[in-house]
Formats: sequence, structure tokens, C-alpha cells
Amino acid sequence: MRTKVLSLIALFVMGVVSVFAENKTGKIDVKGNCGMCESRIEKAVKAVDGVSKADWSKETKKLEVTFDDSKTSLDKIEVAVAKVGHDTPNHKATKETYDKLPDCCKYDRAEAKTDSHAGHQH
Repeated sequence: MRTKVLSLIALFVMGVVSVFAENKTGKIDVKGNCGMCESRIEKAVKAVDGVSKADWSKETKKLEVTFDDSKTSLDKIEVAVAKVGHDTPNHKATKETYDKLPDCCKYDRAEAKTDSHAGHQH
């Protein structure tokens, strides 16, 4: 009898934990062009601890990712994507990493205009 009660308590606790540790799904804009980009992006994202699914579309340039938010975040996922050469809204790949991409994977990297602060004093 005691074993059955302990088993029921253990099952209840596991059920409660699984409810609170639900996976979240997010979408991130990721620059890229081709199937090689898709493979590279998805491989980098799936290597992030807590990610259970990654699917990048070359048509929409969107990454849909399912992850355990107690282990990772969208920000950490964006960092992983940038480290393999692909820009996201919040993290840009370094020039060196981007330059190592195959030519077919190089996307338009229009740089944001910078304010030179010319013509006024601080």
C-alpha cells in the first residue's frame, strides 16, 4: 500500500513539473538564401540546450523554434544563429564569419545608417 501511495505522489509531482516546464514556440527573422543556409541555421539552433525543434524557411526567411524556456531563450538562440554567419534582428554575424559563408549563402547586409554627430556639439 505504501509503495502505491508513493508511486501516485511521484506521478503527481512529475505531472505538475511537466505542466510548468512547457515548451514555447517562437519565430525569428533570419537572413539567408538557400538550402545550405537552412541546414547551417537549423543545426546551430538544435545544438542550443533546450531546443527541441528548429525549422527555417528560405521563402519566408523565418525560423520557427520550439524550446524549453527554463533552459534557453530566443536571445540565446539568436546568438547561436549569428555565430554561424546569419543576421537576426538583435544579433549580427561578425564580418569575418559572414565572409566565410559560401557565395550562394551571402545575403544583402545593408548596414544601418550611423549618426556621425557632425554639425553639433555635446
